[in-house]
Amino acid sequence: MPSFHIRHKTRYHYTQSVSLSYHLCHLFPRNTPHQTLDEAEIFISPVPTTQHQAHDFFGNDSLYFAVHESHRTLEVESSMRVTVQPTMSFDPSSTLPWNEARPFVLNTTSECKLEISQFTFPSPCIPILPEIAEYASASFPTGRPLLEGALDLTRRIHKDFIFDPTATTVSTPVLDVLRNRRGVCQDFAHLEVACLKALGLPARYVSGYLETDPPEGGQKLIGTDASHAWVSLYCPGHDWIDLDPTNNLIPGERHITLAWGRDYSDISPLRGVTFGGGDHTLEVSVNVEQLEETSAGKQQSD
Repeated sequence: MPSFHIRHKTRYHYTQSVSLSYHLCHLFPRNTPHQTLDEAEIFISPVPTTQHQAHDFFGNDSLYFAVHESHRTLEVESSMRVTVQPTMSFDPSSTLPWNEARPFVLNTTSECKLEISQFTFPSPCIPILPEIAEYASASFPTGRPLLEGALDLTRRIHKDFIFDPTATTVSTPVLDVLRNRRGVCQDFAHLEVACLKALGLPARYVSGYLETDPPEGGQKLIGTDASHAWVSLYCPGHDWIDLDPTNNLIPGERHITLAWGRDYSDISPLRGVTFGGGDHTLEVSVNVEQLEETSAGKQQSD
């Protein structure tokens, strides 16, 4: 079971003084059946006047904080250690036919129905549109096993779309992504969630981190990793199954789950309201480092 040390640094620099600011962050990884948060710390400068940690509606660990002193720079750094376990594999052809999955959700008990069916509706970043349903339908002929169809959709998005960091922003509509066939992991995750919802299938947006490899023949540079995003599909009989359309795979031991929600707007790493400040620049640095197991069974950094 690999363990990872993750550092996520965010720095806002304002052209004018901010007199007062309020913020919400999702920067602590979840505990899941396949992941354990071993330790976590967060450092904020200036030191918040008030702060409060709680679970949000989706069960994510959230931190609310306010800074009441004048400042030109805000720095937030999270440091965490996470252990990831392998996910169980099974035959995709053994899953329920996709067109029977929606009725299955509607016929579950009331508590489970709310937990699952809430992820079938439109959300601020993910509309349900006929153009998106048309694109999705090619992967889901009647009677096809649910996970087979979802894996085919994941493969098609990976094949049909070009990874282009200059093509979109955090506010680019998902329909523009579909038409232009360019974007980043956030866009591809939004698109796949939209496709699944358009067919009545419960799907949620997942944020997290992915351990990356160093360039060929070189060393991995500190701080050059990035946040990642993927999709989770409810698969009756198998609970939630993650899918990564950016890399065309089922996430495994190198994916670290941070939070999940309907879309990015539910779980952005850091957002807030400021009074004053003028314009600002943003710097983000992420480092994901796998820890080695010593002969004594403990973990230490490379």
